[in-house]
Amino acid sequence: MEAQVQELEKEFSTVKWFVEEGSIVREIWGKADTILFIFAGASAEFALNKSVDWLYFTGKLPADPLGRLFSTVTYARKIVFSDYTGAMRAIEQIAAIHREVENKRGAKIPDWAYRDVLFMLIDYSIRSFELLERKLTDLEKEEIFKVFHQVGAGMGISGLPVTFPAWETMRDAHLQENLIESRYSIDLYKQYRKHLGWGRYTLLKQVQAQICPSQVTSLLRLGDKSILTFLLPAYKLLRIFRLQNMLRDMILPGKYLQQILDLDVK
Repeated sequence: MEAQVQELEKEFSTVKWFVEEGSIVREIWGKADTILFIFAGASAEFALNKSVDWLYFTGKLPADPLGRLFSTVTYARKIVFSDYTGAMRAIEQIAAIHREVENKRGAKIPDWAYRDVLFMLIDYSIRSFELLERKLTDLEKEEIFKVFHQVGAGMGISGLPVTFPAWETMRDAHLQENLIESRYSIDLYKQYRKHLGWGRYTLLKQVQAQICPSQVTSLLRLGDKSILTFLLPAYKLLRIFRLQNMLRDMILPGKYLQQILDLDVK
C-alpha cells in the first residue's frame, strides 16, 4: 500500500503544468478582482476593434455580454490552471469554435484580429495586476508574455512576436492601426448599459478610464480622470480587513455572483 502511495506521489510530482505552480500568471488569474479588471479593459478595446463584427456574427455578444465574458474567463482559467495536456485540449476547443464560426460565415478571421485578442490578454493582465497589487518585474512580464505566446502558438496564430520587447512594439502598432469607433462600438456600449444598469455601467467606464491605453480612452471619450484614483487606496485598505468582497459583490449583478466567487482560487 505504501509503495502505491509513493508511486502516486511520484506521478503527481511529475505532472507537466501548462503554467507552473508559483507562476505570476497563476497569481494574476487566481483572483476575481484582477480578472474582472482584465475584462473591463478588454470590453472597451473589443468595442473598438476593426474585427468586432465577428463577435456580432453569432449574436451572442450583444445578447449577453456578461455571459460571454464568463465564457471567455472559463476557457482562459482552464488553460492557466490545467496540466499541459488539458490546456492544449482547451486551446484546440477554442480554435475549433472559431473555425466553426468561419465556416458559417464563409470567411476567415484575420490573423491580426487573433493577435489583437491575445495581446489584450497580455496587456490587461499586466495593467490589472499593477493597478491592484504592485509593479511587475521585467522577468514577470516576460513570463506573462511567454504563457500567452504558447496559447497563440497552440491555436496556430501566425506572425506572433517572439520576445516581450518585440510584443511591446507590435502592440503599439496594433493600437494605432486596428481601432476605430463604429456602429458596433456604439451598440455594444448600449448593451453594456442595458445589462449592467446605470450605476454598474458608470463604474465600468471608470475602471476602463483608469486601465485602458490612451488610444482606447481617447476614441471612447472616457476621459483622463477616474474616481478610481481616489477609490483604489480605500479599496486596498478594505482588502487588509477582508471586506473587499462585500463591496465587489454589491457592484456586480447578483445572477453572476456565484461565478464571480468561483474566480478566486481557494
